[in-house]
Amino acid sequence: MKKILLGFALFFGTIQIQAQESNLQLKGTVVDTVTQYVYLQKFHNKMFTTIDSVKVKDGNFSFRTKVKTPELYGLSVNTADSPLYVFLEKGPITVKLSPKKYYTNSVVEGSAAQDLFETYKKSKDVEISKFITENPKSIVSAYVLYRNWSYRLTPEQITKNIALLDKSLQNITYVKELKDLAIVLDGLAVGKKAPDFTANDTEGKPVHFSENLKGYTLVDFWASWCGPCRRENPNIVAAYKEFHDKGFNIIAVSLDKKKENWIKGIQDDKLTWTHVSDLLFWNSAVAKLYGVRAIPANYLVDSKGTIIAKNLHGEELQSTLKSLLDKKVSNN
Repeated sequence: MKKILLGFALFFGTIQIQAQESNLQLKGTVVDTVTQYVYLQKFHNKMFTTIDSVKVKDGNFSFRTKVKTPELYGLSVNTADSPLYVFLEKGPITVKLSPKKYYTNSVVEGSAAQDLFETYKKSKDVEISKFITENPKSIVSAYVLYRNWSYRLTPEQITKNIALLDKSLQNITYVKELKDLAIVLDGLAVGKKAPDFTANDTEGKPVHFSENLKGYTLVDFWASWCGPCRRENPNIVAAYKEFHDKGFNIIAVSLDKKKENWIKGIQDDKLTWTHVSDLLFWNSAVAKLYGVRAIPANYLVDSKGTIIAKNLHGEELQSTLKSLLDKKVSNN
């Protein structure tokens, strides 16, 4: 980790988490655009929900909303776009809100957690365990473990990192969800049964996972809005064309929000297999069931529903299928 984090850790590591509701002392100016309103948004499960808005007067705005702090919120001039991520705390906070370039030129003053968060974002080669050890009492440590690292770690690693967090953080939402995630992922190890589910296809008809297991089935999590997913789709299409007749099938679970975008993505990428979605974005019931925290993600299961591999992409998917299906042919 960069040495700059060490200096910050000496200060930020002393921050206590005593989450409580209080009236914000949040004011700021909007620059680089003309807008009528600034929106305050609450973060949960990778999504932001608007909880208040104030009118901009002469380029200035001010919030006195009663909210829980310290916690992550969003500030935006347009709720259709991703907001500025802001860790709000008790006490006066000032924001220069610049929507250009995804709010990268915005400035937040008065939030120690925000300062640590900005330092984290600028750092390279971060070791999450070391970061938490240096900042055990900061909500930022809990947040980045939850948001940026949970999908990279094993259940055991998640649990070990949770233990590094101060006891004052153990009951906040991020940590509670991490504890639940570790339990879910532990049940999704290679060799264990894939969870059964039922979800609607593009025509609104229910598809029962356990009734559609033939040969080897890839449970593929994706979305039309996901750039990495769309770039991976040609690899999956190629694998499907080569191995479908030999016993390879796909059930694609979309984390889309709008049906028309979902359907268009399927058509544009020529995805000719089974598709299901509840159109609930990150609140997807199937994604939660499978502990999916980032996409693309997938599970390869056999005809009995046993997980035999996870997160196979590109050439690795091709080579795994070739090995499995060639072995199947040679055994017949």
